Amino acid sequence: MGAQDDTGIEALAAEARAALVREIDAEGAFGGDPLWREAFGAVPRHLFVPYYYVAGPRGYERRWSGNPDREARERWVRGAYEDVPLATRLRDGEQLSSSSQPSLMARMLVALRVADGDRVLEVGAGTGYNAALLAHRLGDGDLVTTVDLEPEITESARQHLAAAGYRVPVVTGDGARGVPERAPFDRIIATCALPTVPRAWLAQCRPGARVLTPLATGVLALTVRDAGHAEGRFLPTAAFFVPLRGAGHAEPGPVSPAGLPGRVLEQDSFRFLLALTRGVLDPREACALWERADAPGRERYGVTVAGGRTWAWLDDPAGPGAWPLP
Repeated sequence: MGAQDDTGIEALAAEARAALVREIDAEGAFGGDPLWREAFGAVPRHLFVPYYYVAGPRGYERRWSGNPDREARERWVRGAYEDVPLATRLRDGEQLSSSSQPSLMARMLVALRVADGDRVLEVGAGTGYNAALLAHRLGDGDLVTTVDLEPEITESARQHLAAAGYRVPVVTGDGARGVPERAPFDRIIATCALPTVPRAWLAQCRPGARVLTPLATGVLALTVRDAGHAEGRFLPTAAFFVPLRGAGHAEPGPVSPAGLPGRVLEQDSFRFLLALTRGVLDPREACALWERADAPGRERYGVTVAGGRTWAWLDDPAGPGAWPLP
């Protein structure tokens, strides 16, 4: 690949990036925050996905930056700026890591409510792209720490961040345990799904910190009072993330839909409740709760951590619609 060819690919990347920013902005995902719009316009996503996999009729197609065919490289760079999640690591057909959908990333980053000088922990380093966006927004890479369990993932994240010009500490470890040596944090954001809120995170937060984490098929936003107390509600948007991997993080078993009406199972709001109550409430109990509450959306649910317990609830933390989380 010659220098002229490189220039053409970079020009195509800049054009595609600008189009992605316009698309995200049109959806209202930036929430009127020009700083996040500027970050997405500046951070080159294609440098964080030098290859990715696209599902097709014959399995996964690998798109990569080093393909000797120019048209294939152009497909790679255009795909890097589509508003879709990109599978970046597979094992036996199972997706281990991905680059999340940019518009969802924007919504989550806006909801994180970072301020200048905030120290941020990201759980789930992925490609390093989200950490780069945070570092760009805060103007100081050392304010951001990203952690992942897989050494291969953290090593590639380091390389991608360096290639894009961001010096962000990348830690290899169990994200549920946080990164105590880099604490305290003002914000914690997870980019992988968890079954509950890890207590270690709260202990590593300053009072008033904000925690944003995928749970069930939603995103929970918590305000931390102290190491033993936090509370918050879900964002209204749906979110589907790869589960957190690590010791002791087994996923609950599948839910049997037997006896549930098909019309109910078709409703996204009910499937969210089913995921949130999995292993705790019988699916028929969950269905009765959902119908009594008039098919509530995600924003009516919340989670409380207090008194050594963690529980989810509908509308009121002290109300009758509450159940324990792991």
